[in-house]
Amino acid sequence: MAGQTPRRADVRRNEQALLDAAAAAFVAAGVEAPVRDIAARAGVGVGTVYRHFPTRADLVVAVYRHQVEACAEAGPELLAAGATPFAALAGWINHFVDFLVTKHGLAAVLRSDSTGFDALHAYFLDRLVPVCGQLLDAARASGEIHSEVGPVALMRGVGNLCIGADSDPDYDARRLVELLVAGLRQQR
Repeated sequence: MAGQTPRRADVRRNEQALLDAAAAAFVAAGVEAPVRDIAARAGVGVGTVYRHFPTRADLVVAVYRHQVEACAEAGPELLAAGATPFAALAGWINHFVDFLVTKHGLAAVLRSDSTGFDALHAYFLDRLVPVCGQLLDAARASGEIHSEVGPVALMRGVGNLCIGADSDPDYDARRLVELLVAGLRQQR
């Protein structure tokens, strides 16, 4: 980045706080959550939100990317810190479920721009499929799982189980996902 000055630490912190706050607000109230609520959650003024994200679409795209990155980074961290590769896989799937709950609302807003949506979906796959594959391979190599299911199939299955979780309070997607993941275990 020749010629560019690095962003100040407080600017980066504000942006991270805004992205985290927007994601939480989107989960709680949908993607139409008021900007003032997002600003209050982040501990900044409304003007700061608009300086970072001039439009709601800019904010939605940034939250989507931020959440993809957080999910992608969680995989290797869990694998390094986890008791077992299977525990790391199960922990990552929990992160993935949290992301999917937010993503469904974001995706509905982004679909109006099919080119932008397609690019974000490709980004999602490029970042998360390898992470899921690494976790599956590690759990397979440790003998903890027997399944030959691939990362795309597992992620699609988890995603399908999460559909409707945001609109039906009696539907427990997380419990069904836990059963799916438990089904991967090697029987001893």
